Amino acid sequence: MAPPRSDARRGRPRTRRAAGAPLVGLLVAGLLSAGGCAAPHRTADAATARQITTVLDRRAAAVLHHDTAAYLAVVDPDATALRTAQRTTLAALADVPLRSWTYTVKAVTARGADRASADVELDYRVAGFDTAPATARRTVELARDGSAGSWYLTADRPAKGAAVPLWDQGKVVAVHGTHSLVLGVGRPAKELREIAETADEAVPAVSTAWPDTWAARVVYLVPASTRDMAELLGSADGSYRGIAAVTTGAVSDGEGHPGLADRVVVNPEAYATLGTFGRRVVLTHETTHVATRTTTTAATPLWLSEGFADWAAYRQEDRTAGEIAPELVTAVRARDLPAALPLDDDFAFDRDADELARAYEGGWLACALIAGEWGEDALRELYREVGAHDGRGGAVDTAMEKVLGIGEREFTTRWRNYLADRLG
Repeated sequence: MAPPRSDARRGRPRTRRAAGAPLVGLLVAGLLSAGGCAAPHRTADAATARQITTVLDRRAAAVLHHDTAAYLAVVDPDATALRTAQRTTLAALADVPLRSWTYTVKAVTARGADRASADVELDYRVAGFDTAPATARRTVELARDGSAGSWYLTADRPAKGAAVPLWDQGKVVAVHGTHSLVLGVGRPAKELREIAETADEAVPAVSTAWPDTWAARVVYLVPASTRDMAELLGSADGSYRGIAAVTTGAVSDGEGHPGLADRVVVNPEAYATLGTFGRRVVLTHETTHVATRTTTTAATPLWLSEGFADWAAYRQEDRTAGEIAPELVTAVRARDLPAALPLDDDFAFDRDADELARAYEGGWLACALIAGEWGEDALRELYREVGAHDGRGGAVDTAMEKVLGIGEREFTTRWRNYLADRLG
């Protein structure tokens, strides 16, 4: 995705959704095999797994009560550096209003008689915001005291390839808005307050564009840098350069069941280059993904989910189509109309910047056409109908026939004509 350009030169700042983002917390498929131990590795017995679960339950209770002594009581007394790091981690969480914090042991590998490692899933909820848990994958290592038989933690880190939680990056500062909670690390308090103020404009705007029931309260994460943002998402640093924000979370199962908690992750470096308009559009776009999450399924094409988020973000903004879709303006005037609605691959992170811009602009204009020709209610109903389909095949065509009275092929023809008329 291209770096965001000046608001005056370009109507649409750059955002994207983190498809399959690591914060959704994938279950571990196999056993961890860490190096540094010559003893043979084997799956631990059920009794050991239960004992380790008990240790982690004590640790979870200590987190919720901000009880430093209890938190450190399960850490190896001789692991001085780890105890210092763990004390820092717990202090970093002090401002986060936690409703729950639980560990689930997924697999335990014995490394000799008195050492083990465990694959752990950490689920937590932020009070007043999360109706479903956010999830982080962790690897913990433990040793057993030979005399007392008690297990103690000797290491605690994100699982290989997993996202790094915000509190592992430093002291978390919480700023509470009317509809938002902004959690930041290494950023000025003034900046976090301004993000909360913009988020508090975005949430009501989204509720107007998407009046279906949703939490209407969103958690926004602001790391210290682009590199830290990539760590939060378990991705490479370069993937997010110039990306103003992403939304984490998993698409719905189609039954309206809550999945995992969404987070809007702000890239402070790219976000800082935007003006007031651009920042408002970015957060409204990302917040729309949060609002529509339970209706967005594997059947929903990206042109519809991204186009709808852009439609919601620009819906009440005073910008012309040419200002919002400059790349398509160039294509239309060069008589290079796209032949079809954007494919999911057209939204890939590594696409050419101009091609990626045209994909987003094309999705937005498709949704704008539906809202203008058939009405906003029809656009919302189409979104619901597509998401309710069992799978991708035929979902858009069937939904369009039902809601718009025309199939996808005819709609595509109208969309191409709409581009030519509106942008030519």
